[in-house]
Amino acid sequence: TLRAYLYARECRQNQGKRRESAMTEKLFTKNFALLILGQLTSLFGNFILKLALSMYVLEATGSAAIFAGILSAATIPTILLSPLGGILADRADRRNIMVALDALTGVSVLCAALFLSESNAIAVISTLLIILSILGAFETPTVQACIPTMLQGDNIMKGNAVVNQVASLSYLIAPMLGGVLYAMLGLKPVMYASVVCFFITALFECFIKLSYQRIQNQGSMLRIVKQDFLSSMRYISKEQTSISKMLLLTAFSRFFVMGITIVGLPFLVRTVLGFNPKYYGAAESALAVATILGSIAAGILAEKLKIHKLSVLLASMGIFIIPAGIVFILPVNAIIKYGVTVVSFCGMQAVISIFSIFAVSLIQQRTPNHLIGKVMAYTSTVTLCVQPIGQIVYGFLFDRFYSAIYFVLIPTGIIVCIVGLSAMSFFKNMERKQQEVSA
Repeated sequence: TLRAYLYARECRQNQGKRRESAMTEKLFTKNFALLILGQLTSLFGNFILKLALSMYVLEATGSAAIFAGILSAATIPTILLSPLGGILADRADRRNIMVALDALTGVSVLCAALFLSESNAIAVISTLLIILSILGAFETPTVQACIPTMLQGDNIMKGNAVVNQVASLSYLIAPMLGGVLYAMLGLKPVMYASVVCFFITALFECFIKLSYQRIQNQGSMLRIVKQDFLSSMRYISKEQTSISKMLLLTAFSRFFVMGITIVGLPFLVRTVLGFNPKYYGAAESALAVATILGSIAAGILAEKLKIHKLSVLLASMGIFIIPAGIVFILPVNAIIKYGVTVVSFCGMQAVISIFSIFAVSLIQQRTPNHLIGKVMAYTSTVTLCVQPIGQIVYGFLFDRFYSAIYFVLIPTGIIVCIVGLSAMSFFKNMERKQQEVSA
């Protein structure tokens, strides 16, 4: 169709311009530096806040199940509203959206801190988490849509790698500092500290300058949402099928990796091997470091890694899983099993970090600016939907095969390897088309 042809031509032109511009453009432009500083303060505030809230609820109720239920309920608005967040990101000024959302987040936390008391703590915390989930549904696709407008070509991958590094560093450092602050000062001072972080983020974002062209709205709000949703779905399902296939592969990898990591690691360390929380904490810290190293590697490999090598990356995730299963067959002591398990999981975590950064960057590069927010929202939604399913499935499998863990890990590794290698033709075809566009 004519529309399909125009979309394809626009993508080819955009990719060509991005590659030419990327040859001379530096990575840390003023806009991108401000975005990174904002992400650093925002993520730090989020992590110390979530840690303090979880510790308070656990102390007040004595039940991990209650807080887990609150967190699970709070993810529902993000899943449901992310597509609307993508539509807003494509129709409104993205800079203004980020400023407004971070300011609203700060105001929401401030109000919660002012109204919080022992008698209403659970209700206030639950309401706050739901509000943060709603705001997050609009912020995530907006931030992801900003990166390809600030950077070009291979710098998009490097930029995504930096964002991932910032998130990993915040995850590694913020819980430790948040725990100290909570132990010394209590919940409300931590909440006030996070409010300061969110307002600082909004201040940084005020100085970001992005080009914006107002889109003429025709018809009712419902009609606009329907048209935008259908046009973006048609684009990824018919006109740019490589994006939908990449989304499926990303979801597939997240299903296995997050299921094994989030459910399997604490189960293996604490229940199967019987180690104390210090060993589990060390394993979690090692995973955070592995994620950072993977992000650094993705930035280094941005200009060197060929697209068809992504199938090797996907298969290598499975290769890392297999030794963790084999060690539970061998007659070795618990500490060796622990060491092999942690090394295997760290390798898997580093690889999924590299793969995810490249996958998201490829999706961003192949999506025109007026659709990028919606497409990135679909990426977030698919990931959010798949992760809890993987956790439920692997929770059942680990319980079922408690005395034979290798029946879970080894087949999973083999399946991931097979799928990764079978995707080689897809990635080769994608690389060939990109070379044709570059030529």
